[in-house]
Amino acid sequence: MSSALPPRGSDLPLLLLLGFRALIDDVHVELAAAGHPDFRPLHGITFKAIGDGTTAAALGRRLGVSKQAAGKTIEGLERDGYVERVPDPDDARSKIIRLTRRGVEVQQLAFRLMAEQRARWAGQLGEEQIAALEAALRAITADRETRFDIPGWFNGDPAGGGPATGR
Repeated sequence: MSSALPPRGSDLPLLLLLGFRALIDDVHVELAAAGHPDFRPLHGITFKAIGDGTTAAALGRRLGVSKQAAGKTIEGLERDGYVERVPDPDDARSKIIRLTRRGVEVQQLAFRLMAEQRARWAGQLGEEQIAALEAALRAITADRETRFDIPGWFNGDPAGGGPATGR
């Protein structure tokens, strides 16, 4: 067994993940209290991937999961009243998945709760530190595409575009 300490900074990915988790967990506690107990972090990512509307196949690609896995997520969100399927004006065989009024409302509530959580962090650490953290993360990720394939990426699915695939 080695007694060598890990190199400085090797815990940075874990710290970033823990910060993300703390923010998202706190927001979801408040979403549950506001009448959305079944809304999960994956649903927020799915909403971002849906955007103004998309097909199940395109949603699966954006999330880095199979069309079937995307369909299962869509079914749950549809059952809870957050999304609906409407005819695709460009393809009679296809349906567009889009947010319902309830979906937009929970999304807007989540945005507000995230802003409130950020304000709490700023109260704890100082506005300057939070602004500097945000600026640094934007600078580091400026050349990166915004991606929503986190579920597939975390599972190591090659379709999820993990580091091994170079996507």
